[in-house]
Amino acid sequence: MERDRTRARQLAAEYLAKGDPVGWFEQLYREGEQDKSVVPWAELGPNPNLLDFWRLNPLPADGKSALLVGCGFGDDAEQLASWGFDTTAFDVSATAIQACRRRFPSSPVHYQAADLLAPPPAWIASFDFVLESYTLQVLPPPVRAAAIRIVSEFVAPGGLLLLIARGRDEHDPEGQMPWPLLRRELEDVAQYGLRQLSFEDFPDAESPPVRRFRALYQKP
Repeated sequence: MERDRTRARQLAAEYLAKGDPVGWFEQLYREGEQDKSVVPWAELGPNPNLLDFWRLNPLPADGKSALLVGCGFGDDAEQLASWGFDTTAFDVSATAIQACRRRFPSSPVHYQAADLLAPPPAWIASFDFVLESYTLQVLPPPVRAAAIRIVSEFVAPGGLLLLIARGRDEHDPEGQMPWPLLRRELEDVAQYGLRQLSFEDFPDAESPPVRRFRALYQKP
């Protein structure tokens, strides 16, 4: 069923008006902890579009590092670790990170609160596999280009970047948050030294179906 995004959209608009494109995440997670609102992307299970990709394209993971952008409640991070990656996962919301640590107290994942738009410098060019799933689409278009650049810069030489997001055509309306991406926005990844290995444009299994882009890139 379509998730209730009313409060998330309200908070996003309020913080954007204040010039803070990411501050609303922490407030939303805090309200969620207090049962005052809903975190609409909280699957409490690994992303099916990640699992489908991996089923068709299993990648070597043992001895390799992975970074998950915008980890939420940690399910995708735990999945990456189960495949064998030495996984780091971050979210701009400290409340979300605390929830991850409570849910997975024995986890090998390195959970950390961090801002995608101002990440730790040590993360640049440091990860063999970077996963960005559904984070770019909840960032407003004015800051999305910077986010795409930073996500691309996390990838180590020879490493891979997997992007999963809502998609739309140029003539489609931008709509409300989550804002679907244009294919040309993903093509900007090439500016940062990565080449596209695959691109998929498909309806996912949500009800009603949602158009998704799923793209894999590699840094030479």
